[in-house]
Amino acid sequence: MNFIFGIIFEKLFPFICKYIRPFMKWFLHTFTRLCELQRICYGAQPGARRTKQVEWSLESSRQPDIKQLIRELDEAVEFCSEDELKSLTLRAVNVVQRVKKIKPSANPDFAPLFGVSVYQIWSYKRLMHQVERLRSEQYNAENIEHEEKLMELWRHLMPDEPLTERVSKQWQEIGFQGEDPKTDFRGMGLLGLENLLYFSREYKEAAQHVLLHSRHPTLGYTFAIVGINLTAMAYVLLKSGDAKAHFYNVAQNAKRACSLEHFHKFYCYLLFEFDRFWLESEPTNIMDFREIYQTFEISILEALHKDSNVFKTNLVIEKV
Repeated sequence: MNFIFGIIFEKLFPFICKYIRPFMKWFLHTFTRLCELQRICYGAQPGARRTKQVEWSLESSRQPDIKQLIRELDEAVEFCSEDELKSLTLRAVNVVQRVKKIKPSANPDFAPLFGVSVYQIWSYKRLMHQVERLRSEQYNAENIEHEEKLMELWRHLMPDEPLTERVSKQWQEIGFQGEDPKTDFRGMGLLGLENLLYFSREYKEAAQHVLLHSRHPTLGYTFAIVGINLTAMAYVLLKSGDAKAHFYNVAQNAKRACSLEHFHKFYCYLLFEFDRFWLESEPTNIMDFREIYQTFEISILEALHKDSNVFKTNLVIEKV
């Protein structure tokens, strides 16, 4: 039944946007004396709920100046610094106040509330560019920095076992497929390595805990390969926008822009929770991986579609 209603709503949504929404905006503006963005900023809960509504309102705008503003922000945000992002936010506030005829003296709360949402929206877009650059950068064994990061990963995961050779079967002990890990990073590029390294460095106890589970004689799995698969999941969730609720809420709580660190922590949550989900699923063997992975992905999507969602990344290990 819900599926049928979903299809009906999907068919009616363009009609609602084109014909009914303008009338509703006019009606509400007439009786509240507030534009749509003001009503959102004053009425919606801060974080994902407010920011997603602000984003939708801006993208649905027919105002030429606002359409131009969005294009300019999208073009500028790819390589912008933190200070530049704040300047872009201020410009967006000024343009919207001018176009919507919002007087700062009469509406002093609008600029800071709207500015926070703009800051979150375009910091998320900047994050997508940052993540894409890492994903598109292929691992290069001749790059000293790449090699140093790979060696650091080994030291964090296997502190008591020195790596005897750069190309070695020892890599299989932490879940790579062959003797040279570089081949396993092809799909996700340097992003896969950066995610694994962040998890092993920033969550040492959790990383050792998960690695130990992955080496279980009957319930084990290939730690590094699964980790790279979860990098792919995190990447897709970010690019599709399904992860917006989480990132907007994290940015709201931290009073910071969406950042690469937030993406790494999001990944760490996925890896830690997948390990728990895998063990609870009691797989017969590694051939069950695809089914369990897809079930896990569905559960994550369901959680992300709640505007109140924010994954906790303290990664508490239960002591038995």
